[in-house]
Amino acid sequence: MLYWLYEVFSEGGGVFNLFRYITFRAGTAFFAALVFGFLFGRPLINLLRKRQKKGQPIRDDGPQGHFAKAGTPTMGGLLILSALIFSTLLCARLDNPYIWIVLFVTVAFGAIGFADDYAKVSKNNVKGVPGKVRMGLGLAISAVAGLAAALVHPEALSFQLALPVFKDTLVHLGFIFVPFAMLVIVGAANAVNLTDGLDGLAIMPVMIAAGTLGVIAYVVGRTDFTEYLDVHHVPGTGELLIFSAGLIGGGLGFLWYNAPPAAVFMGDTGSLALGGALGAIAVVTKHEIVLAIVGGLFVVEALSVIIQVAYFKMTKRRVFLMAPIHHHFEKKGWAEPQIVIRFWIISLVLALIGLATLKVR
Repeated sequence: MLYWLYEVFSEGGGVFNLFRYITFRAGTAFFAALVFGFLFGRPLINLLRKRQKKGQPIRDDGPQGHFAKAGTPTMGGLLILSALIFSTLLCARLDNPYIWIVLFVTVAFGAIGFADDYAKVSKNNVKGVPGKVRMGLGLAISAVAGLAAALVHPEALSFQLALPVFKDTLVHLGFIFVPFAMLVIVGAANAVNLTDGLDGLAIMPVMIAAGTLGVIAYVVGRTDFTEYLDVHHVPGTGELLIFSAGLIGGGLGFLWYNAPPAAVFMGDTGSLALGGALGAIAVVTKHEIVLAIVGGLFVVEALSVIIQVAYFKMTKRRVFLMAPIHHHFEKKGWAEPQIVIRFWIISLVLALIGLATLKVR
């Protein structure tokens, strides 16, 4: 929308000329999403509280401290997604295919999460949409996004895997690229979903990862930066900085209400959508492997569940006191704010390492 104003009214220069710059529109997207969150956060929470009489169901086998959170409404991800979609449509170039690929993944995974949250609160049961159904839908969405990304990429990068650190190194995956993209997107969505277990735990690492991927998208979308850093140029990805800025703004608006004690939970509506968005940005920018570094916290959370389940099936014993791993530390006596802030610090360190891969060649 704003870029359209630039095209129509900027012939003589003036204020509309600002809208040509991605960085200006990214800043606008951030503040638009943030204000949206502040304006509509409380009304949405009141509506969710009214509709959800008992709030999000609490697991019987969870840490004792979680029972005090009974009655807290879920589906707070609707606030983030609404702010994100509004700011992106307002500020991004709508003729950019990468914007639509990432928006498609975000909205589609958000719909899966919404259906899961609705099933839980309507039945007052921790079991929502069956896991196989969620996984099947997620894989189908990711397949469409992966194929679309491969078709939109420049011919030299299409169906290729770019390796970080190694200069000018591409691995041709052929049509294996689509299953690989499916793994990245679905894996990211479910990893963020598993991380979302404490007040504020998931949203800050998501914002840190989104900011990092937004910078990467801006860099690989500019020929001057890619030539200087010797990274692969993917024309058009710079617009994803606007999407990332909107996600951060919407995330901060949500965190205002999600900070301990949370007035609302993100729910699967938010965690699946935001995780899928991170995976989609990584796929379209050819930085899938870097996502595993930047989102290393999510990887560890997911691995802790996989290890726990596999080891228990083999030995009937547990590696962790409880999985995901943040619950393990709760069982060990760590206070919830202590876990959350330490995990935030880890996320920030990993993000800086991920950014360093742009320069290390």
